[in-house]
Amino acid sequence: MLNILIVDDEKDFRVLLKIILKRSGYNIIEASDGIEAIDILKKEAIDVVLTDLVMDKCDGITLLKHISENYSGTETIIMTAYGSIENAVEAMKLGAFSYFIKSNNPEEIILNLEKIKKIRKLHVENKYLKDAIISDGVILESKNKLFMQAVDYAKRAADSNSNILILGESGVGKEVFAKFIHANSSRKNNAFLAVNCYSFSDSLIESELYGHENGSFTGATGTRIGRFEAADKGTLFLDEVGDLPESTQVKILRNIENKEITRIGSNKAIKTDFRLISATHKDISKAIREKKFREDLYYRLSTVIIEIPPLRKRKEDIPALIEYFTNSLSISLKKPFKGMDKKLSDFLISYDYPGNVREMKNILERLFVLSREGFLIMDDGLSFSSRSYYSEDESLKSIRTNAEKGHIINTLEKFNYDFNKTAKALQISSRQLYNKCNEYNIKK
Repeated sequence: MLNILIVDDEKDFRVLLKIILKRSGYNIIEASDGIEAIDILKKEAIDVVLTDLVMDKCDGITLLKHISENYSGTETIIMTAYGSIENAVEAMKLGAFSYFIKSNNPEEIILNLEKIKKIRKLHVENKYLKDAIISDGVILESKNKLFMQAVDYAKRAADSNSNILILGESGVGKEVFAKFIHANSSRKNNAFLAVNCYSFSDSLIESELYGHENGSFTGATGTRIGRFEAADKGTLFLDEVGDLPESTQVKILRNIENKEITRIGSNKAIKTDFRLISATHKDISKAIREKKFREDLYYRLSTVIIEIPPLRKRKEDIPALIEYFTNSLSISLKKPFKGMDKKLSDFLISYDYPGNVREMKNILERLFVLSREGFLIMDDGLSFSSRSYYSEDESLKSIRTNAEKGHIINTLEKFNYDFNKTAKALQISSRQLYNKCNEYNIKK
């Protein structure tokens, strides 16, 4: 719903226009002149200003200039009498969205408001589309039978509208698979929107998914379109769906059934045609048994299930992935790759990669950054990592210590060193995590 400010010194015209626009579902605020309008703009989040061109106190041109300079997100439509059309056209050159001749049918204003709504929605979609480019295409090439079976399932499921659940450990490339499915679907020319359900608090996840109306909660300034609405005709990817709070699970179940959502602070149902792909690294069956995840929602999400094997179960792909990442990092970091020593090469090939492909890329990036003239060696950047490459005379205690230290570091990196989220993922308290970091001298 757009917030509209009508600015006109003719009260009867304001009232008539307000009645017409309210019937079309718009939220209307009135001002009798430009000075009053400027005061309202300071206090309210206004989407569109409909202003008369000629007014005694602060005319439409002055108001337009003020809006253009101070409120980039607000559009202005100039309203004019027959004799001042030339001035209205001049106003458009100054940034007005359009002009309306008062003697014409008010339907023209409604058409212009609908255009503004569509433009705003496209702007939201384009913002998210910047992050929707499929990258690391080599990840979908493999010598491993199980992995290629997962790719085949993704290709076959892409052209349907069935809901897909992607399972796999953190870092295996679940979002890459989701983008691959979208790119091979009939929705490929529309938005692909991704939401990591774990990265939002329980109180914010619903605002992210459903959007909100102005003033619906503290800090909600202006109307915001949520991801469900912005994904209309496209694909919505819910990553780490196993971390959704139960109250949101109930809502999503209804959204899937009805294909409609309601913004926070509104009672108006909005139809949206989205294709839903979900992913999680959690054991959903266990979560259902423990009453942490709704069984009925699971069945709705999992019409098609695609399970991605971890990197340690497709060791045959490791050399090709190392080659790919060293080449791509060389280009992105503008640093030549002149090879690596045998000790490092043996380590990278034999390592189990608990963080999977994401961890491999991070390790190689660190090695590149710390390398001397592009030659990668074992001593650079690997002291932080957990290991599966041990000498035969290493003690069991040492192996356990290294494994625990490495797992803590991998998890800290995954959550960008957010101690609370890391502790929750490791199922320990924040104090225990702090003590472990001191014990192992782990620093960001």
